[in-house]
Amino acid sequence: MMDVAIIGGGPAGLSAALNLKIRNKSFVFLGGSENVTGLMKAPQIDNYLGFKGISGTELVKNFRDHAIEMGVEIKKEKAYNILDMGEYFSINAGNEFYEAQSIIIATGHEKAKYIGGEKEYLGKGVGYCATCDGPLYRNKSIAIISENEEGEEEANFLSEICSEVYYIPTYRTKPNLKDSIKLLNEKVKEIQGDGNKVYSLATDKRELKVDAVFIVRDVIPVNQLIEGLELCDGSIKVDRDMAASIKGVFACGDCAGKPYQIAKAVGEGSVASLSAVRYLENKKG
Repeated sequence: MMDVAIIGGGPAGLSAALNLKIRNKSFVFLGGSENVTGLMKAPQIDNYLGFKGISGTELVKNFRDHAIEMGVEIKKEKAYNILDMGEYFSINAGNEFYEAQSIIIATGHEKAKYIGGEKEYLGKGVGYCATCDGPLYRNKSIAIISENEEGEEEANFLSEICSEVYYIPTYRTKPNLKDSIKLLNEKVKEIQGDGNKVYSLATDKRELKVDAVFIVRDVIPVNQLIEGLELCDGSIKVDRDMAASIKGVFACGDCAGKPYQIAKAVGEGSVASLSAVRYLENKKG
């Protein structure tokens, strides 16, 4: 059982991890893909104090190097679901499960819009983790819509157990896929079903008869990450201590709302970690 689980590997999550390490708390840091944070795309940053003219890639490297040098372990796993168990939380990270007394969500700002039918068929053929739910569709036809290269690994895995795998990337680099996978450079229009389960995926060129659709996003919608989380304008509602509506859950950085600035994310990560420490101390009585 960990003291804290940090979800998200950007500046806010790294700041929280560093402060928890300094306070000697046990934690698991689920950072996901190294290239997920949008900061990596910034060619030059001039508004972060002390680092004028630095690129986003360099700044993220500095953040990560600092954390690692301090003994922080960054796992490249992504959290798909968090269950509130009352006195602790259970975190599903694909093939791994973790338990923690407190959660710090630092997943960044969700930029993608929902695909038509995505909300309606979530859990009825639509999912965010192919390695978790893929075995349910053994010998069946599935489609993967991916915002990043993480989807390639999931598609290659599913190609070994599913009868047919369609892969639709929304990024520019050429996917590294097994020969049996059907690569479609098409625009997704809608996920269709009969009200109880998915039966097809419509693109701008065709209608694919599939039993499931897996969506690999840079950021999983926060309202799908943990049930009962109160939102405000699509962001996690927090107080000045970065405490969310669920006891023991804290949020920081872009997922906690505007402004979407590095300095805000780093500061909120620090506040969230200190608030989590105080929460743990209060639990001990």
